[in-house]
Amino acid sequence: MTIWINEQIDPSGLIHACIASCNEKAAQECHQSFQENLTESQKEQGWVARLRTVDSWEEVPVNALKLN
Repeated sequence: MTIWINEQIDPSGLIHACIASCNEKAAQECHQSFQENLTESQKEQGWVARLRTVDSWEEVPVNALKLN
């Protein structure tokens, strides 16, 4: 099973938003939204939107919104 994880991360490495899903299309759409919602100022400061995959729910950050 592949689980898609979307994260918005600040310059210090803290995760401010995290959504996990098994639906790749929904994950891609969420990632695009995360990227679009970062302001130019945030991007200049080093904020990033990251999309990654893991193989089990145990690998998903505990603070994630988990969508099945």
